[in-house]
Amino acid sequence: MADVRPPTGVTPYINVDGAKRALEFYEKAFAGEVKQTMPAEGSDRLMHAEIAINGTSIYLSDFFPDYGFPPVPPQAFNLHIHVEDAQAWWDRAVGAGCLVVQPLKKEFWGDIYGQLRDPFGVTWAIGQSDTH
Repeated sequence: MADVRPPTGVTPYINVDGAKRALEFYEKAFAGEVKQTMPAEGSDRLMHAEIAINGTSIYLSDFFPDYGFPPVPPQAFNLHIHVEDAQAWWDRAVGAGCLVVQPLKKEFWGDIYGQLRDPFGVTWAIGQSDTH
């Protein structure tokens, strides 16, 4: 049996409408690598999934109103990806179908930064430290 260790730190856990489609989208938009999926019995929904993006895991699942987890829109957060080449990550995500919320540009604090919204309503931030 594989040595499965729980993650340390804080792991984002998001609920989306269409977790299987979200996994496919995150693979394409953010070079994600699906680590595990756990389908709900007798359903095409996922009760749990894990995808690694830029070296960090994100957990996700479908909504389950029948078990007290009704659909709600994402609220007051973004998933920040800090990378070496923000423009390449940005272009891939926009090309996959993310919508621009805040354009990618050099910000007053010196970093390159922008925000996108994916087709599932989740806001993503892409940032790069400016070393110039």
